[in-house]
Amino acid sequence: MAQTLPNNLEAFWMPFTANRQFKANPRILVGAKDMHYTSQDGRQILDGTAGLWAVNAGHCREKIVKAVQSQVAEMEYAPSFQMGHPSAFEFAARLVNLLPGDLNHAFFTNSGSESVDTALKIALAYHRAKGEGSRTRLIGRSKGYHGVGFGGIAVGGMVNNRKFYGAYMPGVDHLPHTLNIQEAAFSRGQPAWGTHLADALEDIVQLHDASTIAAVIVEPVAGSAGVIVPPKGYLERLRQICDKYGILLIFDEVITGFGRLGRGFAADYFGVVPDLMTVAKGLTNATVPAGAVFARKGIYDAFMNGPEQIIELFHGYTYSGHPVAMAAGLATLDVYQEEGLFERAAELAPYWENAWHSLKGLRNVIDIRNLGLMGCVELDPVPGKPTTRGYDVFTRAFQKGVLVRYSGDTIATSPPLIVSKQQIDQIVGTVEESIKEAA
Repeated sequence: MAQTLPNNLEAFWMPFTANRQFKANPRILVGAKDMHYTSQDGRQILDGTAGLWAVNAGHCREKIVKAVQSQVAEMEYAPSFQMGHPSAFEFAARLVNLLPGDLNHAFFTNSGSESVDTALKIALAYHRAKGEGSRTRLIGRSKGYHGVGFGGIAVGGMVNNRKFYGAYMPGVDHLPHTLNIQEAAFSRGQPAWGTHLADALEDIVQLHDASTIAAVIVEPVAGSAGVIVPPKGYLERLRQICDKYGILLIFDEVITGFGRLGRGFAADYFGVVPDLMTVAKGLTNATVPAGAVFARKGIYDAFMNGPEQIIELFHGYTYSGHPVAMAAGLATLDVYQEEGLFERAAELAPYWENAWHSLKGLRNVIDIRNLGLMGCVELDPVPGKPTTRGYDVFTRAFQKGVLVRYSGDTIATSPPLIVSKQQIDQIVGTVEESIKEAA
């Protein structure tokens, strides 16, 4: 049923939004179920983005809804500072059982941004605990997105996220990104070209000396910059170099975690175990804000020294391990496992890949990239008007009943893992129509 617009759109300063443009022609969502949103004017909008890379099990799943309702009625909040409640311990135990290698400790946060800043702090504190306090330098990557905390924008590499905010943090350097349309356009899955770009870490080590470098953080697949898939062997090479010099490797799996690539985590998919891993989004199916950092055993153990009554890590959040978020997370894991959604994503990935690459040859399409149930189309920008074509395709698709995401002139998609082949055809077909109309 159609609902009237709110009578005041001005009070809400919207994040990552062209506020004046939006408020002149708002797109308001008022309901959601499974694969669809309901718009303010009563239309069904097929969700091609899992909300914001986040609703991996689909919207308003009954089991998750009931778990949240029950927890709110029983205990809506409990602190995690010097206190505990059962579901936080249960959720952590179930999560680490899903993880590869010895990633066997979970530190709970409330978002991907908080997870990244937490991981960076753990990395710095770990080296200090090991007697290597000179290791303070952090290495990110150009085009990387690691949230909006000062740590995240420091190691991140998306220009507009950084340029307004000054010096961020000292002692940060960046690897080059791996996107090269001239060499690797229209690659299916991982590009063959670009493995050598990981060797830039050797150059950074030679410039700064390994004794000053604490950690390297990368997204296994860069999402916000437009589904930038790592070249074959690239992540493996980063792992080798980090091991060689005693540098921690952090995977930002806020987007790739929880089935997006057809495995539990990108670390599983690529067979590379990081020292720290950040997650959020699919952790609770986005039902309640929550995030986490997973740490390998040796990292956790390095803090467990000294008098037992002393706090080992002076870090945390009021809402770390929030009972309602933990309830949502436990129910979300149940849905993933009972419905085999990670396996379903793996089964659908070839169909998804073929659907997207069917757009090759379309006017203004200069690249198509995909992995798992992530996909994007790179559009040739309108001369002198960057982002115009991407925004045009995004709005046209929405009017046709499909939600996609645009970043510059890249159209990115990442549907809930319950998507059907027919719905994949609808998403890709709508993007195709919108590109043709926008051309």
